[in-house]
This record gives sequence, structure tokens and C-alpha cells, in this order.
Amino acid sequence: MRTKNFLLIILLTTVTVFATAQIKLGKVIDRSIKRAEKSIENRVGNRIDKTVDKSLDTVEDSIFGTGNAKSKKTPEKKTTKSNNETTVDSIDQAGKSASAPQQKPTLTWAKYDFVPGSEIIFEDNLEGEQNGEFPSKWDLVQGSFENASFDGSNVIYHIKCNMNGGGGIVPMLKNSKEDYLPDEFTIEFDAYFSENFGGFYVISLADFKNQQKLDKEFQLDNKWIRIYKNSANGKSIETNFYPGYTSGMYDKTPKWRHVAISFNKRALKVYLDDARVLNVPNLGFNPTGFSIGKQSVEGKDPGYTKNFRIAKGAVPLYDKLLTDGKFVTTGIKFDVAKATIKPESMGTINYVVKMMTDHPDLNFSVEGHTDSDGDVAANQKLSEARSKAVLDALVKAGIGADRLTSKGWGESKPVTGNDTPEGKAQNRRVEFVKQ
Repeated sequence: MRTKNFLLIILLTTVTVFATAQIKLGKVIDRSIKRAEKSIENRVGNRIDKTVDKSLDTVEDSIFGTGNAKSKKTPEKKTTKSNNETTVDSIDQAGKSASAPQQKPTLTWAKYDFVPGSEIIFEDNLEGEQNGEFPSKWDLVQGSFENASFDGSNVIYHIKCNMNGGGGIVPMLKNSKEDYLPDEFTIEFDAYFSENFGGFYVISLADFKNQQKLDKEFQLDNKWIRIYKNSANGKSIETNFYPGYTSGMYDKTPKWRHVAISFNKRALKVYLDDARVLNVPNLGFNPTGFSIGKQSVEGKDPGYTKNFRIAKGAVPLYDKLLTDGKFVTTGIKFDVAKATIKPESMGTINYVVKMMTDHPDLNFSVEGHTDSDGDVAANQKLSEARSKAVLDALVKAGIGADRLTSKGWGESKPVTGNDTPEGKAQNRRVEFVKQ
């Protein structure tokens, strides 16, 4: 009897322990399941949040063009060289890296309508200049200027100048004492604007070294351009702020900017990058020459300029086409030794697009030419690539590919000698031959 009772007690104890273990195990499993469910819920929630954020960023970017979509990688700051041109995204006055306060704006050049003159009067890309020397193609009026290498590019270094006193530099031309700017002309150059830009670039349409000085000049700050009457009681004749300027807010990103001036008998247009900033129907005086300088004190925010070109305005391109069966342009520019079209070429390309749109029966052979620098075979290949690049740009702008062909002639058909910078620039051209 005692044995039976003992066995019964053992059995009941075992059952109780097992039941208790099951209950504890059940609680453990239940807690594990709940933790797993919570973890899954959090991970799914995070995934959903990220997807929603990504979608909202994409929509915001498409509407406002902010470029802040989280799905995109932050672009690295780059420095690129092209045709003796250096595009600087973020650099201080000494050429060292510096953080930019704003994102560099995207320039589309879609409505750019500047078309440079076809006959080059003066060209200086500072090729072969020696650092520390005075620029060989320029003459000094007043101030301190010298050649320098700035971020890998040859530049004119504006060290110190008082432009209010009629200073600066002027191009060296044989007829510099005469009116060397024709009734129709264009002027182009690149100027560097630093983050904390002080002073301003000053341009005069008179040669301060060899001609009578004008009391009117152009001043370029990093937020405005104005025509200024330089006299005791002088006031700004006309001032326009650059696109994007609002209530003192403007782009302070350190960068090179392309300046272009177009004059036609009495009307004047001034462009900065892809935007036309000034449009003066009657300038009120006759331009006779060119002077430039950066208003600055030595050691404080100097200026840097490069890629100068003064050209005579030509007969309208379509009129030239009707008389000659083709027209020639030096206004389509490329990176050095490459077929990459420079942005300021879009004025000429946009002109051709409009011409072909207005005249749907017009077809062209796009033909590229180079100067004689470098290897003959390399120049031939380069001219072919460049003419094809222009064809592609026209097709991208909406012109049917069946209306265009491309051809390269290399250095085989010069229009003038290759012994001067102006001659080389004239030979680096694109011709549109009617088919």
C-alpha cells in the first residue's frame, strides 16, 4: 500500500512539474513571438518610412529642382579643365579647397541667344605664358597684373588696381589709337568670382591707354551688373541683378563665369553664363576700344580672368547661307583636344535649330576644321568627332537626324595662317554646308 502511495506521489509530482514547465515554456515562447512580431513591425515600418521619404524627395526634386532627393548620392566636388578653361566648384583665392555655401546652379543654356562674331580681332587664351610675367598680349594702363596658374589654368592675375582712376589693362593691337571696335562686335571672357567677393570687375568700351577715356563703364559684382557714369555726381545708368537674386540672397558659390557682350550699331546686350542680364536698345555712345581690370587692393580679393575674344559681327548667318550656300562659325567651342561642346556654344547651336525649324526644307552637312597644332591624323579624327558632336546636339534639340550629315577635314582647309592666336582661332571652326 505504501509503495502504491509513493508511486502515486511521484507521478503527481512529475505531472505537476511537467505542467509547470509547459506553462513557463509557453510564456517564453509567447514573449519570443511578441518580440519577433515587434521587430518585424519596426523593420517594416522603417522600410515604409524610407520608401515614403524617397518618393516625397523625388516628387519635391521634380517640382522645385532642388537636387535633394535622398536616393541620389551627394555629388563630389570636381575640377575640370577645358580649352584652357577651369571650372571651379569650390576653391578659395589661393586655389585651395573651400566649402561652398550654396549648391552650384544647373545651367541649361536652353534659351541662350548670344551668337559671337565670325571675324576674330583679338584672341588670348594665355597659351605659353610664363608665370610672374606681364601678359604678353596686353598693355598696362595702371595697376599690378601678371600671369599666374590658378587651379591648373593659365590666367591673368589682377593683383591691385584702382579702376576709378581709369586703370586696368588693354589689348595690344596695331591700330589701338583708332576706333578698333566695328559697328557690330562681340566680346567674351571668363572671370572668377570668389566666395566673399569684394570690389568688382570694371569694363570700359574705350582703350584707356591709347584713346580718350569715357565717363561710362560696366561694373560686375557677384550679384549685379550695371552701366555706371563715372563722375562726381554720377549715378548708375542701368543696374540689373543676376537671375536668382532676391532680397539680398544670391549665389556665392566660388566659380568661373562666362561674360559675353554683343553690340549692334547702338543696341547692347550683356550676358552672364546662360542669362541675358542687360538689354540696352540705345547705348548712347560709340564704343571704340576695350579696357578691363578688377577694382581691388593688394592682398585683398584679387581678380582672375582668361579666354578673351573680341570679334567682328558678321552678316546674319541665314543671309550668308543664301549667298554662299554655307555659313561658317567660330562660335561653337570645344574642350581642348576633345569633342565636348562648351556651354557658351549653345547660342550658335540654338540659332541653327531655329533656322532649320523655320525652314523645314533646309538640310546641312556639318563640317569640322582644326588648326595645325598637333598631329595631322589626330586633328583629322578630332574634327570628325567634333562635327558628329554638333550633329548630335542638333538632333537632341529636335532636328531630324535624316536632315544632317557630318564630316571632318582636320587641318587640311585653313582659311588663314596658323602663326597667330587669332589665325588659329579662325581655323578652328564649324561650317554648315547646304545639301
